[in-house]
Amino acid sequence: MKIGLYFGSFNPIHTGHLIIANYIAYNTDLDKVWLVVSPQNPLKPSSSLLNEHHRFHLAELAVQGEPRLRASNIEFSLPRPSYTIDTLTYLAEKFPTQEFTVIMGSDSFQNIRRWKNYEQLIKHYPIYVYKRPGHEVTETFGANVQVLEAPMLDISSTHIRQWIQQGKSIRYLVPDNVVAYIAENNYYK
Repeated sequence: MKIGLYFGSFNPIHTGHLIIANYIAYNTDLDKVWLVVSPQNPLKPSSSLLNEHHRFHLAELAVQGEPRLRASNIEFSLPRPSYTIDTLTYLAEKFPTQEFTVIMGSDSFQNIRRWKNYEQLIKHYPIYVYKRPGHEVTETFGANVQVLEAPMLDISSTHIRQWIQQGKSIRYLVPDNVVAYIAENNYYK
């Protein structure tokens, strides 16, 4: 089975994330896409992060009923901060019969040489890169790269958090069950 790993803070998960994950799940050779909720991104400040278990639960709600998508909390049990190469090494040991592919935006891919042991990552794992405006893929750094034209929505988790704090509606930006759960639990207030 071929599994695509779409890493993110998902703080909170939104329709833009889901469109990309679903597009990749149904328009590539992957059987499933796991949305891997990162407890802490080494390249981002963690102060604005909602508790990882809450973010994971929101991701689970968001993919409910979609057979090819799955929320994953695999990084919660690994050392912090979590580095993609360490997670991949762990997954390869835990699921030796699965093939893993990394999914990332072209903006992240441009920074791949800043990642821990990136040489090992690009040598052993295919990377599916979805294009983001203003970030063309001009260099592959020797990686096995497939560039995808996934539909893009200009939505950011940062704006969603700001809108919640301002008392604005976030309907249509995140799935309805996620909107309801965020409101019930006063997240991001």
